[in-house]
Amino acid sequence: MDVTSTQGRPRRDPPTQARVLSKAVARAAAFLELPSRDLARILGISESSVSRLRKGEYVLAPGKKEFELAQLFIRLFRNLDAITGSDDITSRSWLTSYNTALRGKPLELIRTVQGLASAVSYVDSRRAKI
Repeated sequence: MDVTSTQGRPRRDPPTQARVLSKAVARAAAFLELPSRDLARILGISESSVSRLRKGEYVLAPGKKEFELAQLFIRLFRNLDAITGSDDITSRSWLTSYNTALRGKPLELIRTVQGLASAVSYVDSRRAKI
C-alpha cells in the first residue's frame, strides 16, 4: 500500500525482505517459546517493539543493527532446526541447557552480540561436519 509522504512523493511499504525477516523472527521465537523480554535483548529493541513485531505491526529496519541481529538469530534457528530434525522440544532444551563447548546456556549467551555470534558459529560447525 502506497501512502503519500509529506513531500508529495509516494512512500512505499517496507521492502519485502524486511517483512519476510520480521515474520520469520516472530515465528522462530514462537517455536522456541522465547519470551518477549529475551527476544528484545537478542535483537536490541524494546519489548513493546517485540510485541508489535509478533502482531505484524513492526518491521525490522534494513541497515540497522536489529536487522543484522535478526539475520543471525534466524541462522541459529534454521541450523538448530536442521540438526534437531525440526524437533522443537529438543531445540528448546538445547537453548536452556548448559553447553560445555559454549561455556554457558545458549539462551543466556545469545542475549549479547558476541554470544549470539558464538552460538551461530558453534551450531554452524555442528551442522557442517565432514
